[in-house]
Amino acid sequence: MYDVRTREIQEAIEAADVALNHLERAKRSLSSASGWGLFDTLGGGFISGLIKHGKMNDAEHEINAAKKALAKFSKELRDVDGYSSVHINGFLTFGDLFCDGFLMDVIVQSQIGKAKKECENAISQVRQIKNELQRMIR
Repeated sequence: MYDVRTREIQEAIEAADVALNHLERAKRSLSSASGWGLFDTLGGGFISGLIKHGKMNDAEHEINAAKKALAKFSKELRDVDGYSSVHINGFLTFGDLFCDGFLMDVIVQSQIGKAKKECENAISQVRQIKNELQRMIR
């Protein structure tokens, strides 16, 4: 029989999968933005700057979706015995800068790197909790 506990764990795992999907997509966009940002910093020009900002916008969209998915994951996790909620440490305070010039390019590169690291940390934390949940229903 499929009990309530198993159902609650499955719902939390499904919510984790949605959050991980958005986090992985954000990470890929940030990696791409970083590559274009490096090219832009080294004098890539207007087009490389536009592409970089497009990738940053993609990442920002996925980060916002990930935040919503993490909130749902936290809600589902509260339904599982032994978990009160999930808090992803310092999760993604990524903001876009639309200034140009070498100094601003360097600052933006730093922000992209920080957001990517935060994204990687969030992925690691969600995966760890998901693995714990999966062990609970085996």
